[in-house]
Amino acid sequence: MELHILEHSLKVASIEKEGIQICTHGLIKLAFLASKTRCKFFSLTETPEDYTIIVDEEGFKELPQSEHISVADATWLALNVVSGGGNASNSQPIGVTKIAKSVIAPLADHNISVFMLSTYQTDFILVRERDLPMVMHTLSSEFTLLRVVNGETVAAHNLGVSNGFVKPKLAPRPVIHPLSSPSNMFCVTSLDPDTLSSVATLLMDVMFYSAGTKEAGPSGEDSTHIRFFSFSLIEGYISLVMDEQTAQRFPNNVLFTSASGELWKMVRIGGQPLGFGS
Repeated sequence: MELHILEHSLKVASIEKEGIQICTHGLIKLAFLASKTRCKFFSLTETPEDYTIIVDEEGFKELPQSEHISVADATWLALNVVSGGGNASNSQPIGVTKIAKSVIAPLADHNISVFMLSTYQTDFILVRERDLPMVMHTLSSEFTLLRVVNGETVAAHNLGVSNGFVKPKLAPRPVIHPLSSPSNMFCVTSLDPDTLSSVATLLMDVMFYSAGTKEAGPSGEDSTHIRFFSFSLIEGYISLVMDEQTAQRFPNNVLFTSASGELWKMVRIGGQPLGFGS
């Protein structure tokens, strides 16, 4: 398998619900007028608590400075696990289960925080830029490490982890966070970028103006819906994650859906937002 280190330098930020109106101009530009920016990696997710944005440094310039925006104190890099060889166009994405076993678990054993972003096209593992040498050292025995430079995939060179590195003793990782599952069923879908303008008004309503139902209470009951919507535009590819009720608002034949009409169940980890260390 190959581990591709993408060339995007990313920022991860949280936007408070009450502050979203001051960000809409920049967010609409990033989502619907990407040709007017130099941004190549943009993702916006709404949860019951807030909006989370993952965006490259060029896209981050489109956002205003505000007390309602909290930015993680790190630059993040996106990793992509693929099978096959040569370049990304000849490769196949790997399932989340294999990523968890072969990437996330070894990094967790070395106390390296990761941030996962799943899209219709593929799955990205985000790591802090400063952790990259240790990431490469940890995963080099399992993967062929490649780096994308100016759009070309080249061999990734060792970044200076000493040969005397001693692997820490593994300790059990007990599950300390409660799990809950809302009653919504979700679809992971996409659409042709050429049709984006035809549903732009609907998408803006869903992203910024649709009133979501309240999330499940502290008891973690499954009887309520939660508000969750995700829009990603990464290297020209659009990905959407929404519940089936929201998907029904879109015109027929606009969204890419499987013939089986496959839906996903959500599992929420923790009763409150978790830090990257968790």
